[in-house]
Amino acid sequence: MTYGGIDIGSRYIKFVLISENSEIVNIEKIDTGFSPLKSALELVKSYDLKTYFATGYGRHLLEIHDNAKTITEIKACATGSSNLFPECKAIIDIGGQDTKVITMNNKGKVINFLMNDKCAAGTGKFIEMMTNSLAMELADFSRLSDNDYNPKIKINSMCAVFAESEVISLITRGFDRREIASAIHHSVADKVISLALKLDILEKEIVFTGGCARNKYLVSILEERLGKSLNVSNPPDILSAYGAAIIAKDSCESTF
Repeated sequence: MTYGGIDIGSRYIKFVLISENSEIVNIEKIDTGFSPLKSALELVKSYDLKTYFATGYGRHLLEIHDNAKTITEIKACATGSSNLFPECKAIIDIGGQDTKVITMNNKGKVINFLMNDKCAAGTGKFIEMMTNSLAMELADFSRLSDNDYNPKIKINSMCAVFAESEVISLITRGFDRREIASAIHHSVADKVISLALKLDILEKEIVFTGGCARNKYLVSILEERLGKSLNVSNPPDILSAYGAAIIAKDSCESTF
């Protein structure tokens, strides 16, 4: 018997299939595209599931059209993280549209969380906008090194639109694109650390999840500035879908 968890995000749909023992059997990731309901239904219906839970921005599509049970991405992410990393008590989650910092108790229950404001600054969308401004591929953008860091360059704006203007200004002033890219990474780290300090997570073991956790340069900057190693799953952006699958399984067991 298998259980599923599906995370319908702004850029990607992630699906995790687990066994009776909560072991991950299969993982799928597809573009959200312009028909997220159609894509999500095709994904879910391709498996013989006892049940599944949906999470993420688009979870209510499946609730309305497939009578699916749903769970918030905060709870799903906490459940997935605590099952893969039982000692972790805090999460940094940088997705396509938002950045979250979450704290948990010893049982993986959410204690508190903070999100970025309405602006996209500090999110995956922000990084995509900046790579376009620099005419860089996303893979190259995350393949930087300490040698690219120039402390004279700062991206100060808290607004994604104004930050893009800053980047264009730096380009026209002749700064190296890799140095500007490094400054953008540090700008993202600034916003994450601001949230981390507010929730006082520096003494806790931390999971880093979301699509931006694939960015090894950002991981290294955060680890250096937080002064500790971060736990990153492989792949790093399926913890919410995994948590939804765990909750789906638990919901069945609790009915007996």
